[in-house]
This record gives sequence, C-alpha cells and structure tokens, in this order.
Amino acid sequence: MTSVSPLRLFVALAFIAGGGILASQMPQSGQQFIVVIAAGAIALFTVLQDPLPTAAPPTDSLERQRKRILYQGRAEAYQDIINPISDPILLVRNAKVAAANPAAAQILGDHIVGEDVRIAIRHPAAADRLANPDAQHTGQPILLVGVGSAEQRWELRIHTLQDGLKLVQLSDRSSRYAAERMRTNFVANASHELRTPLAAIKGFLETLEDPKAGKDDATRARFLKIMYDEADRMQRLVEDLMSLSRIEAEKFELPSEEVDLRDLVGEARDFYINSRGKNAKDILVKLPTEIPLINGDRAQLSQVVNNLLSNAFKYGRKGTPVTINVAPNKAGTMLYLAVSDEGEGIAPEHIHRLTERFYRVDKGRSKSIGGTGLGLAIVKHISERHGGRMEITSEVGKGTTVSMMLPISNKS
Repeated sequence: MTSVSPLRLFVALAFIAGGGILASQMPQSGQQFIVVIAAGAIALFTVLQDPLPTAAPPTDSLERQRKRILYQGRAEAYQDIINPISDPILLVRNAKVAAANPAAAQILGDHIVGEDVRIAIRHPAAADRLANPDAQHTGQPILLVGVGSAEQRWELRIHTLQDGLKLVQLSDRSSRYAAERMRTNFVANASHELRTPLAAIKGFLETLEDPKAGKDDATRARFLKIMYDEADRMQRLVEDLMSLSRIEAEKFELPSEEVDLRDLVGEARDFYINSRGKNAKDILVKLPTEIPLINGDRAQLSQVVNNLLSNAFKYGRKGTPVTINVAPNKAGTMLYLAVSDEGEGIAPEHIHRLTERFYRVDKGRSKSIGGTGLGLAIVKHISERHGGRMEITSEVGKGTTVSMMLPISNKS
C-alpha cells in the first residue's frame, strides 16, 4: 500500500472541514449534499495523487549502487556457469574471491568466498597476477605445488572477463607429472640395468686381453662364466623390456582365443621338473575336476604362469614347495589362478609397489638371483589386458601369494 504524506492528508482534511462548514450555512438540503460530496471527492483525489517528489540522491551514489547491482548480478550469472565444471574455478575482483565453484571450495575450503585471493592461493607469481589489476595475462600457466595436498601439481590460468572480473582456473596435472616421473625413472633404471652387465663384460674382456690372464685356464674359465651370466642377464632384461612394450601396445585389444589353464599349468610344471632340476614334490598343483575355459592370449598367459613360478622359486625358502591353485569363483564368472611360496614374506609397505618396473625389496638379493625387476609388472599388464585383476598378499615369515582373476569365456 502506498504511504500518504502528512501534507496531503492535511489538505484532504481541510477540504472535508471546509465543505462541512459551507454546507451548514446553506438552507437547502440538496445543495448541502452536493457540497459535502464535492468536498469528499476533492479530498479523496488529493490523497490518491502520486507521491510528492523527493530529493534525488547524489549522482555518484546512484552510480555506485548501479555498479554494485550489476557486478553482483554478473557474479551470480557466472556462478551458474562455473558450478558444473569439474576443474576448480574462482571469480576474483579487486583481489578478493567473488565466487567459487564446488570443486574450488572442496580444494581450497568453503570460507574462501569474500577473502583475499592471496590467502586462498599462496604463490608469489599467482598473487602478483591476481592482485594487480594492470597485470598482463599472457595465457602462460603458473605451476603450483602443494595446493590441496603435498603431492598434487596444478596449472593455474587467469582469464580476464568484463567489469574487472578475473576467472582463475586450476587444472590438476598430478597424473601427467606422475607419468612423466615414471617415464624418467624407467629410462634411468633401464639404462642402469643394461650398463651394469655391459661394464662387467667389458672389464673382463679387457682383463683377458692380458697375455698372462689369457693363458691361465682357470682364470679364463671363471671370467668367461661371469661374462656369460652377465650377457644372459642382459638378454633376459632386453626380452622383458620388449615383452612389456608389446603388451602395452596391445592393452586395448581384448583377447578372444579360448585357453585352458590346465594345459598351461601342466606345461610350466613339466618345464621346471625337466629343465630346471625341480622335483615333483617341489610343485604342488591344486586343480578342480573341471576347469572352464577363458578368453586369452595363450603366449601371454603362459608367460604369467612361468613368471609367477620363477618368482616363487627365487624367493621361497629352500626345500619348501611352491603351490599352484586354479579354481572358478562362486559366481562362476571368473577363474582364480594363484601361485604361493613359503618364503620370508614381504613387509606391508612394499606390497603396493611390487608391480612398479625395476622395484625391488632387496636390490642386492634380487640381482644375485638373476631378477630383472620386470616380472610382476609384466603379470599386472597381462592381467589388465585380459580384463582381470591381480592381487598380492604376503605375511612376513610365512610366504607370499600372487593371484589373478580372469574372466571365464562365455562359450564355456
């Protein structure tokens, strides 16, 4: 309801009073009625007139109010746009956070809206660009470390919008950094693993060039044996690297050949008994009466069984058996393959890193028994290519079990 000014109310009452006085002095009742009606109508018209104009506020106050409403409206409009974006997004004006999407609030905290952006993002280069309205944003990202967590790496980009707003985008580059670090470590480790046997071979060759050493049959035989072992180790390393490369190149090709694991386990067992000097009691095989077929690459699955057996014999205690267990799961959708040893076991802090390339719990022992450091990495990649999963369980002092779950063929 529109408010009535005191001045208009006073004027209306004056018209009513004046009309009443005038009507009381008139002898005819009809004229009195007309006068009263007229006075009342004028009073009503006076009250219902548009409000009296008030003094206009100063021009600068209106301009500030207009800008405040405009800025607030723009920030709210941008808020609806940035909310669904998965990357953390901030809107900054005058070095203060005007808005933040849920991803930014999760990383930086819900309290950041309204705060100085230099508190939310503590980085000298970022603070300079965000706080300085005249800073030139060339589009080059700023690398941030430790925002959210100590291990995360971010790229910060700043985009200038209208009315002094700046859009700050944080892109998580942690996975790319980890992949680059893994690649660098892989090249360094591979170079080191190849350089070591090469240096040994070269050193012994130089020694054998000495006529005195070359004429000593025992020395020559010992040196040649070491050179042969180092060359064999280098060959196995190169073969494992090539195998890993082929598996990675085919990792998106799901194998379609039907494979019977019973045959692969039998072949691996016979190989270790006939060619590696193992006895039947050294390899215990547990197989159900019927084993469903799986879709797989026969050569790669054979490599899995042999790699797991090789590891189990290397790290199991002498005189203890290695157990191979194959069985379908209760749902009948996956086939379980596990190889267990009765060795020293592995401490829990090492378990999650065992499938890393060249990772060794005991580097000296692994090299002395001829390990390349790639066996479990190969097993993991083969299991992933087959749509399965790999698990490692171990108890210190009792032994280790490496298992795989592989999808059963639909034709089985």
